[in-house]
This record gives sequence, C-alpha cells and structure tokens, in this order.
Amino acid sequence: MLQRFLHTLREQRWDDHRYYHQSRINQTLHLISAISFVVAYVWLFQDPATAALIAWGISMVTRQSGHFFFEPKGYDPINQVTHEYKEAVKVGYNLRRKVVLMTVWAASPLLLVWDPTAFGWLEPHEDWRGFWHNVGWLWFAIGVGGLLVRVLQLWVEKDLYTGIVWVTKILTDPFHDIKLYHRAPLYLLRGQLLDPGHPRAG
Repeated sequence: MLQRFLHTLREQRWDDHRYYHQSRINQTLHLISAISFVVAYVWLFQDPATAALIAWGISMVTRQSGHFFFEPKGYDPINQVTHEYKEAVKVGYNLRRKVVLMTVWAASPLLLVWDPTAFGWLEPHEDWRGFWHNVGWLWFAIGVGGLLVRVLQLWVEKDLYTGIVWVTKILTDPFHDIKLYHRAPLYLLRGQLLDPGHPRAG
C-alpha cells in the first residue's frame, strides 16, 4: 500500500514538473515560493493568520506568476502534447481553476470592508494591522477550503485515493521544489530560459 502511494506521488510530481515547469524563470519563482512556504509553515504553529499572509502574499503570488506569465503555452515538443491536453489531464488546479481561486483570494479583503466580522467569525479590526491580520485568517480559510474542494472534486471525478495523494503532494511541494529547482537561478543567469531536457526526477 505504501509503495503504491509513493509511486502515485512520484507520478503526479513528474507530470507536474515536465508539463508545467519548463521555464527557468518559473522554476526560479517556484524556488522563492518554496522557501517562503517553508517560512509560512514555521509561522503556522505560532500564528496561522500570519502564515497565510506569507503563503498567499509571497508564495502563491510568485508561484502563480511563473505559471501565468512565463510558462510556454503552445505545443510542447519535449512531451509531444498540446497545452489543451495538459490542461485537460491536470490533476490539481489547471489555469482555469487557478483563475477562479486567485480571484476569490484577491477579492476576499472586500468582505472585511463590507462586514468586519466576516459573518461573525472574526473580531472586528480596530486598525490596519488588525485588518490585515483578519485578512490573513480569511486567506487561511481559503487555502484550506481550496485544498478540500479539489480533493472532493477528485473524489467525484476519479477516487478519494487520487485526492489524498494530490493533497500530500501539494503540502510537501515546497520541500521537493527546493530540491528540484535550487539551481534554476544559476541556469537563468547563464541565459538558459527553458529547461532543455527534463530528466525524470525521483
């Protein structure tokens, strides 16, 4: 059972890497994202709201900027598939789903302008620091909700096992990305904009 789980996890990571991380700029942004995610994980045990501010405000912005603005979206000659195929088989959040998720995230502070208690969930803020701390709590809820929603979608579309493997991948990605992309800035400084090979990663 464990061997099957680890095999599926490796397969999901490999597909994600080869399909969606060909740009060295994207890889470098993922490295920045991964490091800040690790910082957010440390903060999670002290203040989840602050952890969420770091995770969304730095980690997710750098991570998704790499996907939206720098990753090639035409035909993929390395893997011999179209961008449309990649989007269709993406286990996690493809670009269309990411647009929805990021829109909810970006618009969420407006809820506190309209209702500072967020329907009674939060203590009303008294200053800007309190406002952003409450925003952090909203972003924490959106992060947890985004994970649960996709697990449920995968449960319906495929099976619960696929969803559990995917959420494990997402939560451990920061550590794996540091291992995988720690040399990306060096390649980028050498003028290499695209990863030429994608040798299979373990």
